[in-house]
Parts: sequence; structure tokens; C-alpha cells
Amino acid sequence: MSENAYLAEGARTAIRPFTPADAEEFTDRAKESHGMHHPWLFPPDDARAYAAYSGRLTEDATKAGFLVCERAVDDGNGTASGPIAGFININNIVGGAFRCGALGYGAFAHAAGRGLMSEGLDLVMRYAFGPLGLHRLEANIQPANAGSIALVRRAGFRLEGFSPDFLFIDGAWRDHERWAITAEMVRQDPPRDADTMAPGSGPAWTTTAPPGAQIPEPPDVCG
Repeated sequence: MSENAYLAEGARTAIRPFTPADAEEFTDRAKESHGMHHPWLFPPDDARAYAAYSGRLTEDATKAGFLVCERAVDDGNGTASGPIAGFININNIVGGAFRCGALGYGAFAHAAGRGLMSEGLDLVMRYAFGPLGLHRLEANIQPANAGSIALVRRAGFRLEGFSPDFLFIDGAWRDHERWAITAEMVRQDPPRDADTMAPGSGPAWTTTAPPGAQIPEPPDVCG
């Protein structure tokens, strides 16, 4: 995967779309991370499930999927590669006066605790509030999922409420906290996670996508 495929880049990570070529690495990472993900998250861990999952993210106008990758390095053959650290998806994108999307995300085990997803989320937020033209992002999180709550809290999301029996996950209706952030709440300078980033590695954010991209006009709901 060449660097020019990146949608946005930070000091240590970059984001790009899902591709069919990512199936093997993504599903291998999902298998390795099953113990960490369960019972919160169930990413595809075989080729057929990945094809269906990534297809929805690339073909459905109400969704946008991003792989969070470690920054590419030259492999000596004129190409560049960087391992997938996790993924962040924007679902239920609504245009019009709402301009909102709902986040779903997960880190893979080899990347956990390294601050990569914090930088990746910052890149996705700025891409969403820039080229995608959104104004608001929401994250619905089960109260016991401390890691997920910590991620959005570090990113500047605010707690807006609590919804009992909100989503059907792992065989039951689960309570969720509702977290959200708007474009006005994002700091001009990308945030640093001082506990996990190496000294001197503050994120330098760039975007290569064309500005003013149009977003779809699906029904006025945001799940």
C-alpha cells in the first residue's frame, strides 16, 4: 500500500480506506485480538465475513471505514507498508441540517496501549469535520467498556446521556452511554497523549483528500 493512498497522516499513524487486499492481515489481527475484543466487539475474522463487512463500508453511502495504520516505511523495493493497528468506522451518516455520524472502532492486540488509536481517532475526527463535511460524531459505549470510554474522553468527547437497552449485542440488549463531539470542540492543534507518545513525536496532521466533498442525504436518523 503506497503512502499516497493515505487520507490523513499523523506522526506515527495514518488512515486509509479498507481494500480487498487487507483481508488476510485484518482477519489474522482479529483472531489474535479475540480475547481483548470480547464481549464488546466482533470484527470479521474470516475472508467471507471480511468481504461483506468491508463491502458495506465502501459501497454504502451512509458509511465510511478507515484503517488506522502505523506510518509506512520503505521496504527497499520502492513500495511502502505499515501494519494495521485498528479500525475506525463512521456509520449512519446523515446529511442535511444534522451532518452527523456514529463511530465504531477497535484496536488490535499488538497495537493496544501504544497511543496509536488516540492519534488515529484524531485523524478520523479531523477528516470527518473537514473533507466529509460532518458537524457531529457520536459514540455509543457500554458503561463497563472502560478502554473505549477512555479513548473518546481523551479525544474530547462529552458525555451526553445514558440509554438503557440501547443496542442488541452478543445476544442481549445492552445499556450504553452516549458520547459526542462537534467540530467546534476539536482543538486546532492535534492532541497528544503524554502517557503513551514518545518524546518529540507530537502528531503532525495532514490531509490529502479534496475539500468540499459531498455527503449523502439518507433518512434523518442517527443510530
